[in-house]
Amino acid sequence: MPSVFPSESSLGCRIEGIDLSKPLDHYDETLIIDAFGRFGVVCFPNQSLEPIQHKAFASRFGSLEVNVAAGRYTVPGHPEVMILSNEVVDGQPIGLGDAGQDWHTDMSYSETIAFLNVLYAIKVPTRNGKALGDTDFLDMCAAYDSLPEAIKDRIENLSATHDFDKFWSKMVAMPGSKRKPLSPEQRAAKPPVSHPLVLRHPISGRKALYCNVGYVVNINELDIRESEDLLGFLFAHQLKEDFKYSHSWTEGDVLAWDNLWTMHNARADYNSTELRLMWRCQTMADKILLQC
Repeated sequence: MPSVFPSESSLGCRIEGIDLSKPLDHYDETLIIDAFGRFGVVCFPNQSLEPIQHKAFASRFGSLEVNVAAGRYTVPGHPEVMILSNEVVDGQPIGLGDAGQDWHTDMSYSETIAFLNVLYAIKVPTRNGKALGDTDFLDMCAAYDSLPEAIKDRIENLSATHDFDKFWSKMVAMPGSKRKPLSPEQRAAKPPVSHPLVLRHPISGRKALYCNVGYVVNINELDIRESEDLLGFLFAHQLKEDFKYSHSWTEGDVLAWDNLWTMHNARADYNSTELRLMWRCQTMADKILLQC
């Protein structure tokens, strides 16, 4: 029987006793979905997956996205499995080396938003026996709960514009970046979209602040000055240490996190000789929003 071990934070748990290389039974799937709603970030340690098994697990919870900017950084024959890595082979990078290295919520820039990120750790960089490249998370349900009541009332019926190019262009401008600006075709594939500032989570029923600093560019119902002022407050509020949880990786970890109520940031505290290799599947929220 699987066992759930919660962290000491409002986010994070470990589930042992489930082999993700095999099909899930109804009990295990129900337990996992409940864990996403309760803990947001779920680690399945000691896994060994082929790409088809990785995809099969992730797709149990929604359709899989083929990332518009993945380019050649996908597992051959499996475009839904993106490669995140700083490794270079024959002079060419094998994956996207700077993925997620600032605070954001994946796929908030899409008309259909994301439910899960599912990352599989194949190589984890270490130094002096300590794992590097932790992934940090922020609890946006806790962030919403702790807002002043006047702010909750103010944002209840507001919406924000999310733009893929905001985060991408910021990464392009980073020193040493190997990213290129988005092409007109990529921009056309992911135009700016609007979503409510407050999202009610389909599993827990809790309200979350859906306004991540990575992709949100303005609040639609306010003029420019009011939008900038309110976003400045919300961005500062959501980045408080009180809401933070960190995952330290071990090779064989599968880490799945719920984008409906978390933000995340991949720490870039390792160098080019300290190799990191992850596979990523992105599960959209089309199924979970309909079922719950």
